Amino acid sequence: MSESRPGGAAAGAGGGRGEDEVAALCSDLIRIDSSNYGDHSGPGERAAAEYVAEKLAEVGLEPQIFESHPGRASVVARVEGEDRSRPGLLIHGHTDVVPANADDWTHHPFSGEIADGCVWGRGAVDMKDMDAMTLAVVRDRLRSGRKPPRDLVLAFLADEEAGGTYGARFLVDRHPDLFEGVNEAIGEVGGFSFTVNDDLRLYLVETAEKGMHWMRLTVDGTAGHGSMTNKDNAITELCEAVARLGRHEFPVRVTKSVRGFLDELSDALGTELDPEDMETTLARLGGIAKMIGTTLRNSAAPTMLGAGYKVNVIPGQATAHVDGRFLPGYEEEFLADLDRILGPRVKRESLHSDKAVETDFDGALVDAMQRALVAEDPGARAVPYMLSGGTDAKSFDDLGIRCFGFAPLRLPPELDFAGMFHGVDERVPVDGLRFGVRVLDRFIDQS
Repeated sequence: MSESRPGGAAAGAGGGRGEDEVAALCSDLIRIDSSNYGDHSGPGERAAAEYVAEKLAEVGLEPQIFESHPGRASVVARVEGEDRSRPGLLIHGHTDVVPANADDWTHHPFSGEIADGCVWGRGAVDMKDMDAMTLAVVRDRLRSGRKPPRDLVLAFLADEEAGGTYGARFLVDRHPDLFEGVNEAIGEVGGFSFTVNDDLRLYLVETAEKGMHWMRLTVDGTAGHGSMTNKDNAITELCEAVARLGRHEFPVRVTKSVRGFLDELSDALGTELDPEDMETTLARLGGIAKMIGTTLRNSAAPTMLGAGYKVNVIPGQATAHVDGRFLPGYEEEFLADLDRILGPRVKRESLHSDKAVETDFDGALVDAMQRALVAEDPGARAVPYMLSGGTDAKSFDDLGIRCFGFAPLRLPPELDFAGMFHGVDERVPVDGLRFGVRVLDRFIDQS
C-alpha cells in the first residue's frame, strides 16, 4: 500500500466557468480506460486518479492519492468551509467502469466523443459524469474564491464496480480520519429526471439500496464415463437447482423508500397506485420501470456456470455463480428462501456480501436538493427511491454518514437513461451536465 501527495499549483490556475468545462472534463475521464474486471487484470484507476489530483491541485487543493493495490488508486481532498464547526459533507464518485466491447458501440467506448449533443463512452452515466460535475463545480468555486458553507470532502474512488474492496472499503477501514467530522454524503445513483408531463419532472433521489450476496453454488456428484447411465450427475442436479432459482419470483415487499416513491408518484399522477398491482404501476413508468421494478422483491440472478473438462467424462463437480440482492430488512428471509429453493444437495458459498442501507427522505439536506433543483427547473420535484444495485454508500454508512444518491441531471424524456447503466452506447447530454453543475453549485451553497 502506498500514498503520495502531488504538488499543488497556485490557486487561480485555469479559467472558464464550471459548466463551460464540464463536458471536456467528462470526455477526458472517459478516454482514460479504467475498466474493472474484478481481478486486478484491468488497467486500474491510477491514471484517472492522477488526472483528478492534477485538476484539483491546479486550483490550490492538496489532494492525496491512496493506492490499495498496484494501480488501484483513489483520490481524497478536503475543501475548507466558512464554518468549520459544522459537520462536513462528503461528495463521492468512482472512477472505475465496467468493461466494454468496442465492436458493439456507435462511438468507441473510450473515445469520449462529443456528438449529437452528448458525451459518449463507458462511464458517461456510471459515473464519470458526476466525477466531472464535481470537478467542474469545485474548480469554479475555488478559482472565484467562493468557500462552501461547511467543509467538503471529495472522494474519487477505485473498485466500486467490484464491491469497493480496493476503494471505499479500503479508505473506511484504513484511513477513517479522512472523513472525520463528516455526517452526510451524496454520490450515485440519483438526482436524474423522469418526465411526467411538460410541467412536471420527478428527480429520483436514492435513499436506499439493496444489499448483496454474490455466491458460488457447488454440487458434488459421481464422476464417470459419458456413455454410462449416471443418476448422480452433478451437472444435472446443479442445472435443475439453478433453473428453479432463476425462475423463482420472490414476494413483493414494499419498503419505506418504495412506499415513499409510490406516494409521491401517486400524488404527481393524481391517481392511487396499488403496490399489490405493480404490473399496472410499472407500465406507467416507461424507461425507469426496470429500475423500480427490481426494488420490490429480493432477487437472485444466475450469472455463470462451470463444469467438466472432456465431452465423454461426467465430472464429479459442477459450479454456478449467482448475483443475489436483498431488500432492507429482508436478508434473513432471502437466505432462507435461497436454501429452500436450492435444496440440500447444493452447497452455497458467499463470495462477497454487503448490507442493505436506507435513510429517511427528510431533513435540511433533502430541502437543499429540492430548492437547488427547482431554481434550475421550476417543474422539478425531488422524490425518494431505492436502488436495486449497490454503491460505495454501503462503506460510508459504517462511519455513521447518512448517504443519498444525488448526481443531478435533467434528461430528455426519450432517453433511456436507466438502460444505459453497464449498457451499450452509454452517453450523457451536454446540457444535462451543465444543468448538473448549476444544481450542485446551488446545492452546496444551501447545504
